[in-house]
Amino acid sequence: MSYEKVRKQIENKKEKLDRFEKFNKARDRKFGKGTFKCRKCGRHGGIIRKYDLVYCRQCFREEAEKIGFRKYS
Repeated sequence: MSYEKVRKQIENKKEKLDRFEKFNKARDRKFGKGTFKCRKCGRHGGIIRKYDLVYCRQCFREEAEKIGFRKYS
């Protein structure tokens, strides 16, 4: 069962809900691919973090000139 389904079933039972959320709630990632997502499309793969851009490589190509990068070739 998914987190949402179980949460919906025990919504009215305060103690059970608190205990369930304590152990099963999704936590923020500190490491790995899930740490950052593209600020435009939300993709987790191919993130460009240099200069705090946080765009995936596809969105970076679309947004590069608007941000101020120049294409030389």
